[in-house]
Amino acid sequence: MSKFSLYSVTLNKSDTETKREEIRTYFHNTFDIFEKIFEVLKSDEVFYQRSESTRHPMIFYFGHTATFFVNKLINMKIIKKRINPEFESIFAVGVDEMAWDDLENSHYKWPKVEEVRAYRKQVRELVDVLITTLPLNLEIKQDSPMWIILMGIEHERIHIETSLVLHRQMPLECVKEVKEFNICSHSSTSPKNEMIEIKGGEIVLGKERSHNLYGWDNEYGVYKESVKDFKVSKYLVSNDEFMEFVKEGGYEKSEFWDDEGRKFLEISGAKHPAFWILEDGKYRYRALYKEIDMPLDWPVDVNALEAEAFCRYKSKKERISYSLPSEVEYRVLYEYAGLKDIPELHESRANLNFYHYFSSCPVNEFGFNGIYDVMGNVWQWSRTPIFGFEGFEVHPAYDDFSTPTFDDKHALILGASWASSGNLIMKHSRYAFRKHFYQNAGFRYVITDTEAEKKGDIYESHELVSQYCEFQYAGENFGVKNFAIECAKIASKFAKKHTKALDLGCSTGRATFELAKSFDAVEGIDFSARFIGVGAKLKSDGYVAFASKTEGDLVQKKKITIKELGYENLKHRVSFWQGDACNLKPNFNSYDLIMATNLIDRLYNPKLFLDTVHERLNSGGVLILTSPYTWQEHFTKKEFWLGGYKDKQDKEVKTIDTLKEILSANFDLVHLQDLEFVIKETSRKFQHTIAEISVWSKKN
Repeated sequence: MSKFSLYSVTLNKSDTETKREEIRTYFHNTFDIFEKIFEVLKSDEVFYQRSESTRHPMIFYFGHTATFFVNKLINMKIIKKRINPEFESIFAVGVDEMAWDDLENSHYKWPKVEEVRAYRKQVRELVDVLITTLPLNLEIKQDSPMWIILMGIEHERIHIETSLVLHRQMPLECVKEVKEFNICSHSSTSPKNEMIEIKGGEIVLGKERSHNLYGWDNEYGVYKESVKDFKVSKYLVSNDEFMEFVKEGGYEKSEFWDDEGRKFLEISGAKHPAFWILEDGKYRYRALYKEIDMPLDWPVDVNALEAEAFCRYKSKKERISYSLPSEVEYRVLYEYAGLKDIPELHESRANLNFYHYFSSCPVNEFGFNGIYDVMGNVWQWSRTPIFGFEGFEVHPAYDDFSTPTFDDKHALILGASWASSGNLIMKHSRYAFRKHFYQNAGFRYVITDTEAEKKGDIYESHELVSQYCEFQYAGENFGVKNFAIECAKIASKFAKKHTKALDLGCSTGRATFELAKSFDAVEGIDFSARFIGVGAKLKSDGYVAFASKTEGDLVQKKKITIKELGYENLKHRVSFWQGDACNLKPNFNSYDLIMATNLIDRLYNPKLFLDTVHERLNSGGVLILTSPYTWQEHFTKKEFWLGGYKDKQDKEVKTIDTLKEILSANFDLVHLQDLEFVIKETSRKFQHTIAEISVWSKKN
């Protein structure tokens, strides 16, 4: 057994102190493995290189998992003080190539590797203390502070695997051998693939919230489907089997690629899988830290677009319709294989969790009831775009784990790989990536009568996000004008220059577009990826679609296009970013206007934002704050409220007076007014609120 192998902790059983020690051991094991894999990088200089253009330099990922702990602990008000605000800003967002990920290197001043190592040590010490002191009730549930610790651990487990992929994409001269990381040393003739008949049945996906293992939000809920009988390949597609496709010009024949695939070929120039190296007319194979002779019987590593192209090629050649398996077909296969969930699953049965190798191995090494690598070796691409099950709810600590991927652009990967551990190897885990991404992933194929579902408009169904889509993009209610439009008009009126504006707390992005009518460039920032995803979708896909609640569980589907809104010629002026108003990245600066709409009474530390906001404005810049001052401890601990309470002398403290006190050193208050707004909850229930708008001009 590898010293790197360790299963996730269960959420029940044993006494409190034993459970604390289990979590503590699991945490340090995870932290150790993560830091160990970065020893593959040959020198500290390599940390500042990108493995490929759509990713950050490796220093980002080295810092990211540690800052995740702190940011989530702050967000959930488990701790009050940051360790390093700068690190916890620059390392926070930018992992999955979403529209709001900022990959511009000039926007970052990356710290020294030794500084990040020291920071990671501080985070390790903080989390260690929390594990031993936080309240702990058995069973551990999603509202437990310890759940956030487990979230950070499982998040780092994910990045152990994804970082290994990035290291493997680094030029060979940038990496070195780590003796503990053993590459499989054997290979032979590839076995001939064949099809195995599998009987279908009624499949139920999803798990209960009382499940005894940690889960991400997309795992919970219920999905049912009747699966028809199908046939599945006995083995994963090997390098040898895929070689035929390459040698017959599969990468040059556009008929085998869809539009997204052809775009991938155009951008990448790919002629063969990414981890194949063509030397003197012969292919070699790139393992983690070295090149080896092509292991023909190992599974091929490809992205989803390459896997789909191969299926089209094989379908044409054999006049049989081959495809990737669906999520439910894989579950049938999982049950057929007689697999058990952890901890009952013994890792020696499959190539996973670093138990056997730090690489793939032959496709005929680990069998499951006559089918090989049902689990482990490499992930298997599916034809199913990830979606939320019935009853899906985001966890408040991590609202952007799943929902940004519910866009029909992220395909599920199934079955885990040699580098998978923790939640990644659990029965109910669900992970998805963009189709052009590389993971430790390959594929197997199926013959099935089940047709893929046709793509349609993606309707936002989360109640709060849908409510704000209605608020910002639907019609007026009771004669009250659109709040986002009116705020943008006021902002444009008071701004002295109109070059660059920031819409902070932009929600679903309506005011961002409205500001673009009078500003050359507008950046919309919101803490929630669910919200900025709406504005980003309007910009990229040209529409906003949402389910407006009418009564009980009844909804009305609405769709509004960018053409109807008159924003077609404005979209090049707007951009959307995910960010924390209390800890923004330093590159968000040089604005003529900052508009913070109904934001300050939703911040965990509003004074922190107000104390430094002037630094982000140009000389003569304008700050506009709107708020109904509805202070709630759910958002802001009472000690950080700016108003709405009595001080020690029993004097009433009003928010506007505190704003004047904080901002007067750097701003002049030039305008105050009330502005009402109405938010529709259902067809018969509306919120009618009055916000106060204060306009502040920065002093020269």
